[in-house]
Amino acid sequence: MIFQHISDFLEHGLFFYGTIMDDQTDFLIIGTGVAGLSLAIKLAPHGTVMLITKKGAKDTNTNFAQGGIASVFGLKDSFELHIKDTLEAGDGLCNLESVEMVVNEGPDRIKELIDYGVQFNTKNDHGHERLDLGREGGHSKNRIVHAQDMTGRAVEEVLLNKVKETPNIKLLENHIAIDLITYSVRMKRGMVISSRDDICCGAYVLDVENSRVKTFHSKMTFLSTGGAGKVYLYTSNPDVATGDGIAMGYRAGASVANLEFVQFHPTCLYHPDAKNFLISEAVRGEGGILINAAGESFMEKYDPRKDLACRDVVARAIDHELKMSGDDSVFLDISHKKPETIIKRFPNIYQKCMSYGIDLLKEPIPVVPAAHYMCGGLATDLNGRTDIKRLYAIGETACTGLHGANRLASNSLLEALVYADKAANDAICELKNKAFDESWNIPPWDEVDTTDSDEAIVVSHNWDEIRRLMWNYVGIVRSDKRLQRAKRRIETIQKEINEYYWDFKVTSDLLELRNIATVAQLIIESATIRQESRGLHYNILYPNHDDIHWKKDTLLKNIRKNIL
Repeated sequence: MIFQHISDFLEHGLFFYGTIMDDQTDFLIIGTGVAGLSLAIKLAPHGTVMLITKKGAKDTNTNFAQGGIASVFGLKDSFELHIKDTLEAGDGLCNLESVEMVVNEGPDRIKELIDYGVQFNTKNDHGHERLDLGREGGHSKNRIVHAQDMTGRAVEEVLLNKVKETPNIKLLENHIAIDLITYSVRMKRGMVISSRDDICCGAYVLDVENSRVKTFHSKMTFLSTGGAGKVYLYTSNPDVATGDGIAMGYRAGASVANLEFVQFHPTCLYHPDAKNFLISEAVRGEGGILINAAGESFMEKYDPRKDLACRDVVARAIDHELKMSGDDSVFLDISHKKPETIIKRFPNIYQKCMSYGIDLLKEPIPVVPAAHYMCGGLATDLNGRTDIKRLYAIGETACTGLHGANRLASNSLLEALVYADKAANDAICELKNKAFDESWNIPPWDEVDTTDSDEAIVVSHNWDEIRRLMWNYVGIVRSDKRLQRAKRRIETIQKEINEYYWDFKVTSDLLELRNIATVAQLIIESATIRQESRGLHYNILYPNHDDIHWKKDTLLKNIRKNIL
């Protein structure tokens, strides 16, 4: 009998003693974006921290974030206005407590980054040096704190350097988490003691460079693995965004929420040689105008805010324009602005476009929508706790209630910073006030009867098929018929992956395929359940809101824990 997960052992009543852990730590953090890094820094003074990432520490969604961080600093701005804008974008599904908490604590988290050494853009305002605040779609005031058009990179570099300088933090690159380890039954002094709730006690992790699975035991575990843009064929996300944390949490039995709300960024660069390059919403905030191939603006037909409408509105507008015209892209024109203004504000975008022969000082930029951000994720409370004890989720991996049915631009880095702070404080209290039972041991990973894979084509084929069916059937505009087609096909693919997973030794490619298949299935199921159109979810058969039946979260829970 072969077991690869602790739940299998416990289900069969087997217990192992004397197992040597590859590593034991107070806090295990999976993911090195802004959420994971800032969390590690705050936890380190209070216990040992194991920080793992599946590739390089900088290979994160954070590092690609261009626009900035939304927070109230303007003299004419207010917390009330930021809250109002967030609630309007969320289209009736935001958790008001979460929104108020994140918005109100935003300035303190920004000041904390400045104290760490992040250099945000500033300007001289009547003899006073103030933050230079940009504006993006859905915001009623200028409140985007930024570092040119490379804000994520600026924050990531400072936080990563601080992590490397902080005692008590062990950073492991090229380590991809396979599954969480949970237990709900434990044995102590010869007696079986049942526990009503599952408890997370670590993770199995693949050391990619050495092709070895390690067993990590932790008192508390944090999932901060980012989003799942690679579930779709076209995305602004880097290759690492495969929904690992969402998939692992769901397999372990944690609830997921609102995965039908996938945000498609309206303006990804359209060029045969460009991959995943985003044209920041801040370009429209600075006066950029969307036009069609004939040079005509069109956003006024769809929303009174025109080019500064929320992302769901703009993405659907572009999708509609392209379907009507048959064109491959629309265009974003900022050539009417002063050249020095454009180059100073968007140096990275300017250089990237020039590398593809596009001079945005003189001509419009070809753009198309692309999968960008998951508003749903592992359901958490206001401290980042999931419904599995000692398991937290923060950042894009989590569904905190802040974004509702549609994320307001530049609220994502803000959410990660605030919830990292909340989760750290909660975990520190937990560590101080509760005793942790160390009398039980975790079974090691078992690879008996598995072999090295000789059919890599199976992985690549299924990967490509999932992304295409998600783009074609579960994209910006959906229908019941498309969703049913996607559901039937993903179930077949899941069976193929399951057989492959248990027969062969795990690899990073196989693990990522397994995770995108899990997340794809959850998105399809969530989208099928919600029979209305709201925020980022648009079904042509149900084009209107239904507040009577559907003004609520879509919650899914896996009762067959750790089974694909």
